[in-house]
Amino acid sequence: MTVTVRFAPSPTGKLHIGNGRAAVLNWLYAKSQGGTFILRLDDTDRERSTEEYANAIQADLAWLGLAHDALHRQSERFARYDEAAEKLKAAGRLYPCYETPEELDRKRKRQLARGLPPVYDRAALELSDEEKAALEAEGRKPHWRFKLEPKTVGWDDLILGPVKVDCTSLSDPVLIRADGTYLYTLPSVVDDIEFGVTDIIRGDDHTTNTGAQMQIFEALGASLPRCGHHSMLIGPDGKPLSKRLLGDYTLEAVREKGFEPMSVNCLLALMGTAEAAEPVRALDELAARFDLSKLGRGQVRFDPQDLERVNAAILHITPFEDVEARLAERGMASEAFWEAVRPNLTLFDGAAEWWHVIEGPVEPVIEAEDVGFIEEALAALPPEPWDAGTWKAWTDGLKAATGRKGKGLFMPLRLALTGLRHGPELANLLPLIGAERAKARLSGKN
Repeated sequence: MTVTVRFAPSPTGKLHIGNGRAAVLNWLYAKSQGGTFILRLDDTDRERSTEEYANAIQADLAWLGLAHDALHRQSERFARYDEAAEKLKAAGRLYPCYETPEELDRKRKRQLARGLPPVYDRAALELSDEEKAALEAEGRKPHWRFKLEPKTVGWDDLILGPVKVDCTSLSDPVLIRADGTYLYTLPSVVDDIEFGVTDIIRGDDHTTNTGAQMQIFEALGASLPRCGHHSMLIGPDGKPLSKRLLGDYTLEAVREKGFEPMSVNCLLALMGTAEAAEPVRALDELAARFDLSKLGRGQVRFDPQDLERVNAAILHITPFEDVEARLAERGMASEAFWEAVRPNLTLFDGAAEWWHVIEGPVEPVIEAEDVGFIEEALAALPPEPWDAGTWKAWTDGLKAATGRKGKGLFMPLRLALTGLRHGPELANLLPLIGAERAKARLSGKN
């Protein structure tokens, strides 16, 4: 069987890091199996769904490199959902209910007060045609519920292993609202059937929903898909991700902060497994090593510092040819420069800081106790041309002449040449700074 999966966001807001994880897992699973990845926009909410959000979703996925093999919009498929609804009505599995939200809420409260589970009591099934007509004459419009069979639904989950859902403990799910609009459930099942979705991979907050949806698949005469339910993300404090943190980590915000797309892919693919989120530079390579069964059942912690760590690791192994165009856009297209600074980068935009350190102006830092030493260092500067060996030759000579070593030798030179206490290896920076700028800085000039 050819694997077909779908990522089905609602274009009612921006994708965040949690949505991104679902997209990454689905895409990698499909590609690891030689299968198909469908993007389905669940835009049945006409008031909240916008074209702006739909375009933003596609832009986010394109940035991550998660190309879709097909794109579908639920807003274009209402006729198909209507046909499925009529089929369920004819089979006696979709029935009208006339309670108002307030009446349903009172029922739930009474059940809870009696120590009973707040499950819908199916009172609507007892209504006669005359009673229904009378309620409609009052101006009530029905919402429609799917009648669950009193049985346990089970499946071998791709991530969780054997799962069972006792449907007798569930309320009959509402499929159609009183205003005639569809909730998520029926359109999703109809689309999964018609688009040939073989594997549904989504968060474990849907596990119970899956039990009910399996019955809808059966009622529509369809074969059941395989399912995999991954853990939801929690924040660095071990609590559910707050709206604030998710707002800071929409995929758009992550992109604007300067993170590499592959760092996001690597982290989201491997978090929740026993494997460390190591840097992988290509999606094909990541897909080749991807195994959905390696995802654990426990909660998955998202820590922004992990993303920074993986991003830095990606940059540290990125060759010049992969960033040449980006460097050129910023006037920094030098392979020697990239090789010198990439081990010190967390974000690509940090390269500009080191370009400024090289090109200047830089305010040299020469502490009072080091003035004499810096004067000796200036006098001992080797003649050009300079290369990667110049730094060692220069500092070896200074060590022999002054007796300084270690931090006492190197830190005053770094402060004078760069104005900073940290940075790339000076053996690599010194030839880029060049003799003219080095002499000026050792003389206290910027």
